[in-house]
Amino acid sequence: MRSNRRGISGRQIKTLDLQRGFKSVLILMACAFATVLCAQETTLHVDVKLVNVFVNVTDKNGAIVGGLTREDFAVAEDGRPQQISVFERQSELPLNLTLAIDTSGSVHKDMAEEADAAHRFAHAILRSQDQMSLMQFATNVQQLTPFTNKVALIDHGLSQLRSDFATALYDAIYLGSDGLGGKDGRKVLVLVSDGGDTAKSTTYAQALEEALRNEVMIYSIIDVPIEASAGRDLGGEHALITLAEQTGGKSFYVSDGGLNKAFARVSDDLRTQYLLGYYPQHQEPGRSFHRVQVTIPRASAEAFNIRSKAGYYVDSAGKGK
Repeated sequence: MRSNRRGISGRQIKTLDLQRGFKSVLILMACAFATVLCAQETTLHVDVKLVNVFVNVTDKNGAIVGGLTREDFAVAEDGRPQQISVFERQSELPLNLTLAIDTSGSVHKDMAEEADAAHRFAHAILRSQDQMSLMQFATNVQQLTPFTNKVALIDHGLSQLRSDFATALYDAIYLGSDGLGGKDGRKVLVLVSDGGDTAKSTTYAQALEEALRNEVMIYSIIDVPIEASAGRDLGGEHALITLAEQTGGKSFYVSDGGLNKAFARVSDDLRTQYLLGYYPQHQEPGRSFHRVQVTIPRASAEAFNIRSKAGYYVDSAGKGK
């Protein structure tokens, strides 16, 4: 019996080979495309945020130095030079300020004067875009007025100041910094105290870290109850000075001109700040805290006193604000 199956011609074989080759090319292209997609999905995106540094510059006599330009400043992070991307001579960023007044027994005699000076300060410094809150601290920390730009509400809070025995200074710094943390713009905590902490629930280190994490500048108005060294809490005074230095703020003694003068100097300082902003480059991996140094290279070390924060935490609440 003869088979009726026909053989496959050479042309048909070539056609089949071409089809198989075309399919192979399609498969290879699909694999390559999938590889590209996988590579895109696994690309690491580094979110580099703007770091803002507020800077005050005075000369060797303590006079404010204005008129400096971007080119006058240099910024380094962990010793690595950074490029200044933002520069303002006088920042128009909103000011968020918490005024924390010590009402413990050691400063009870000055409460009326403190309230009067704080009243003048609030009326002088608050603009429409600014906000202030009021706290008192003694045995406990109490918020008397939430953030507002209405000076009448601040005045009402000042009329509610009440004295108590202990001094929860570091609690006040911790809670005040935490309350400022979610704000945009400049964040300032003004402390009026003699520096003694007798509550002992929050430590100095914890208070400083919370201020730095929330990018809060501390201004200390030191109300010394006793002029003579005997009986003064010199350690507490030193703590208030150091807290101000580490956060880019400043400290003032009430004895140098009274409370009104001290508040006026805080106001002047806040109105004459330079703003430097940079996007961190060449960061050292694995560090949670980055140290920041601001210099004026053309000047000698003795010519200017430059004040800014010591650094920032990577997870700072206000970083980039």
